[in-house]
Amino acid sequence: MSQQPSVILATAGYDHTIRFWEAKSGRCYRTLQYPDSQVNRLEITPDKQYVAAAGNPHIRLFDVNSNSTQPVVTYDAHTNNVMAVGFQCDGNWMYSGSEDGTVKIWDLRAQGCQMEFESRAAVNTVVLHCNQTELISGDQNGNIRVWDLAANSCSCELVPEVDTAVRSLTVMWDGGLVVAANNHGTCYVWRLLRGTQTMTNFEPLHKLQAHDGYILKCLLSPEYCEPHRYLATASSDNTVKIWNVDGFTLEKTLVGHQRWVWDCVFSVDGAYLITASSDTTARLWTMATGETIRVYQGHHKATVCCALHDGAESSPS
Repeated sequence: MSQQPSVILATAGYDHTIRFWEAKSGRCYRTLQYPDSQVNRLEITPDKQYVAAAGNPHIRLFDVNSNSTQPVVTYDAHTNNVMAVGFQCDGNWMYSGSEDGTVKIWDLRAQGCQMEFESRAAVNTVVLHCNQTELISGDQNGNIRVWDLAANSCSCELVPEVDTAVRSLTVMWDGGLVVAANNHGTCYVWRLLRGTQTMTNFEPLHKLQAHDGYILKCLLSPEYCEPHRYLATASSDNTVKIWNVDGFTLEKTLVGHQRWVWDCVFSVDGAYLITASSDTTARLWTMATGETIRVYQGHHKATVCCALHDGAESSPS
């Protein structure tokens, strides 16, 4: 097998391509065609072997290190845009959420969909809690639901704003906080109070009026960013704002994109942020100054998703 790059950066969007970049130089070293649809979301497996591309209505898994242009496997059970995709920490299974109103679990060592939850509205966002046994979803009708994988049921449901779409969810690396961002530019922050094993209560902590437009992505900084804990909010107002989680004060505003900012991802140490925008570019920002270090140019239409794996690979247990 070819030597893995230490940093894997991928972007995709509406031009039906997935591009892989040398993060430091900004050089695109590989382009994959995704002819079926736009790509809504990208996620790299914990072992850096594969990248999952969520489209309409398929999810396709591509080998990161191969020269092959064909997907390794295709997941076909959704019937509409797949808006969320992610992996369990050992890479044994994948989860997805779709505008078809379902959240699905896929065992990567078996065929087909292993588990399905009905959200009864288009699912915009799904995150996996760090306990690896609960998924949290947000949908177009404003519902947030916790899905207990062991019990195969919805264990909690809340609606921060009626009929206001939840666009993005993020959970603190230690499981202590959850943030939901909506179409009114508002972030709702809860402290997660825990029972013996599962989430039992969302305690309201903060309501942050972050943007005037839609918030398309919210993201809490990773573990190795401590003691500084940040919340990034990417918006239709063309900016990304960085908030200090201690008090939710505005640290800095990242200005440079010319159109909507759809996605963002922190580096593993929290020192950098990658963003993807409708202006066809992705950008690398330094958190220290809020300046753009690199612009990734090559897409011909809106770039709506990015994925970064710059940490040590975790091998399946």
